[in-house]
Amino acid sequence: MTTTEREQQVLDRIERARRRRAKVREERITLSHGSGGKATHTLIEAVFLDAFRNPLLEPMEDAAALTIGGAKLSLTTDSYVVSPLFFPGGDIGDLAVNGTVNDLAVSGARPLYLTAGFILEEGFPVEDLLKIVESMRSAALAADVQIVTGDTKVVQRGKADGVYINTAGVGVSIRSGLGVATVKPGDAVLVSGPIGDHGVTIMLARGELDIDADLESDTAPVHELVAGLLASVPGVRAMRDATRGGVATILNEVARSAEVAVVIDENAIPVREEVRGASELLGIDPLYVACEGRIVVIVDGAQASDALAALRSHPLGADAAVIGRVADDPPGLVLLNTAFGGTRIVDMLVGDPLPRIC
Repeated sequence: MTTTEREQQVLDRIERARRRRAKVREERITLSHGSGGKATHTLIEAVFLDAFRNPLLEPMEDAAALTIGGAKLSLTTDSYVVSPLFFPGGDIGDLAVNGTVNDLAVSGARPLYLTAGFILEEGFPVEDLLKIVESMRSAALAADVQIVTGDTKVVQRGKADGVYINTAGVGVSIRSGLGVATVKPGDAVLVSGPIGDHGVTIMLARGELDIDADLESDTAPVHELVAGLLASVPGVRAMRDATRGGVATILNEVARSAEVAVVIDENAIPVREEVRGASELLGIDPLYVACEGRIVVIVDGAQASDALAALRSHPLGADAAVIGRVADDPPGLVLLNTAFGGTRIVDMLVGDPLPRIC
């Protein structure tokens, strides 16, 4: 059997496995089910999508596209359980606002209104709650959104980890038709800046590892960055913010939804040396590490240079890069051209190397 035939057999086995109906095989929920990787996708598809299936939910984008009375809106929701609550560059408060704003922005919407629900643990310091709320207020001002309604619950001591925050967001569409299913061979793949800052910052902030690094979370609202990109580049196909599961998970979602291959170049992916070094010590790949102020953009290949210029014209996109392209074969897979000249498959995240990062 030739090398090409063996490779094709491997690809065929991968394709058959991916087309099997999703089924949760574990009897109990594990941390992996919240990682954003394979276990999360299986849980969503086998439990939630199967129960709630409808045309608005099935695209599985970061926000649902709604039309109400002729107005095109986007609706999203998220929950934040990050540990620790305060970390270099931010805290759970601004993370909750920025994360919701960003989900709306990458769906092609201008964020307008947010909700905020708090689950507080008995004994949580009021001083810390005031700091978190002030961070949310400042982040909402920076993103030009209003927090217009909310809810508060208190649970017994030991039944939560200080505070959890749930948000929802509503925005008005400025570009419809975006989505990973619209991606085509020949498109270009871009990231708006260095990846992995947030996840590694959170891991080091826990103080469980004797690693010193001058790192801060990249948490930031990307609505202005996205608005500038959309105004300059009509050929934007899809955008995602690279949170749980990192860039690798997003690209796998692209490959599976559009039935294309995504080929990326390891040398082109921007990663800070501090993140690269800490990741090597932790035994993780920066491609799987969460960001909170970075976006992945898929754009018509002929407009890649325009998209790169538009991103770099904004401070949050100053270090943007074209990291790869979309091909037609092998469909459903992400391939990485390594720095050593080889090629390997970048699969969806398995397990949960960095739990509770957002």
